[in-house]
Amino acid sequence: MDKQANRQKQDLCPVAKKCGGCRYTDTPYAEQLKIKQKRVEQLIKAFGKVKPILGMDDPAHYRNKVHAVFDFQKGKGIVAGIYQEKSHKVVPVEGCLLENQKAGEIIQSVRELAKSFKIKAYDEDSGYGLLRHVLVRVGHATGEIMVVLVLGSPILPSKKNFVSELCKLHPEITTILINVNNKRTSMVLGEKEQVIYGKGYIEDELCGKRFKISAKSFYQVNSVQTEVLYTKATQYAGLTGKETVVDAYCGIGTIALAAAGQAKKVIGVELNKDAVRDAIANAKINRMKNVDFYQNDAGRFLTQMAEAGERVDVVFMDPPRSGSTEAFLDALIRISPERVVYISCEPETLARDIKYLTANSGYRMEEAVPVDMFPFTEGIEMVCLLSQKRSPRN
Repeated sequence: MDKQANRQKQDLCPVAKKCGGCRYTDTPYAEQLKIKQKRVEQLIKAFGKVKPILGMDDPAHYRNKVHAVFDFQKGKGIVAGIYQEKSHKVVPVEGCLLENQKAGEIIQSVRELAKSFKIKAYDEDSGYGLLRHVLVRVGHATGEIMVVLVLGSPILPSKKNFVSELCKLHPEITTILINVNNKRTSMVLGEKEQVIYGKGYIEDELCGKRFKISAKSFYQVNSVQTEVLYTKATQYAGLTGKETVVDAYCGIGTIALAAAGQAKKVIGVELNKDAVRDAIANAKINRMKNVDFYQNDAGRFLTQMAEAGERVDVVFMDPPRSGSTEAFLDALIRISPERVVYISCEPETLARDIKYLTANSGYRMEEAVPVDMFPFTEGIEMVCLLSQKRSPRN
């Protein structure tokens, strides 16, 4: 049965070996979970208890954010795909095992429309051409869809007709934006945006809250597993309604707002100004008045709180893949919350940071649980509880 399933998965992703994005398309899902569990245990079991990994019932097509790069290739014309691993060679992709299927269909429609409207793909070497990337975001609960056309210049020929044709093909689309990226850079999105259809953002629901999501804001790509992850994170926080909570690296406020109903006060801090703007809007949308958001470096912000003698009971931290910084961890030790809930997408940097915290303070890791946010890839999300004193938890 597993062999048949694996053949079907490889049929769904014929370019898996070329693109390098999926390591485990030929590995049964149960075996993938075992591999990830073992990796996590090797890295952090020495610090405390590691619970069994939380997998998905249906692990295919989970990505709510889909990005395609456009290129012109001899014999094929304009193609949409992804960069081959560790290169800027574009691998044409017409369907992906990981990505939302509707998003994939929209990208292929953009490719066909680009041909018929004689829109040229951007050439990285020469800087010639217009269409660089397309980004599609899908609201898992709401079904709202954003399409971002990343162009080398702000002018899209026959813009109204292009939008009309795309929306005829996919009436589910709720907003379309032009993002201008005219720099020689590996970054997908540029600074300038123009809304050409709809409200310029989408909304989605997560953990009983509604969230505004703009083109540049961070939002977890696997909505199903994000609810699993955040539910476990708020359980670890042990909130009773009396706590002051800091959500460091808060993004658009997903964790902060999920925790706000169980805390006295929540403070979110995030460096990305677009995300902070969305977070403030999300607090208003959800009528949460005990949450404040600040644009700042998370380590600097905690240091300022410590210097001001402010008390914090719980800190949620969800740093980037590179992990936290010693400056942030030192500030965390200074402010000394009773509990730290660390969410990580990179077990190696998580292990490094836990080692630093436990070696330089009274914190210890009580428990951690892996969550499979990225099936068929090597990616693992973790949530772990560090506490000033050991207390039994289920």
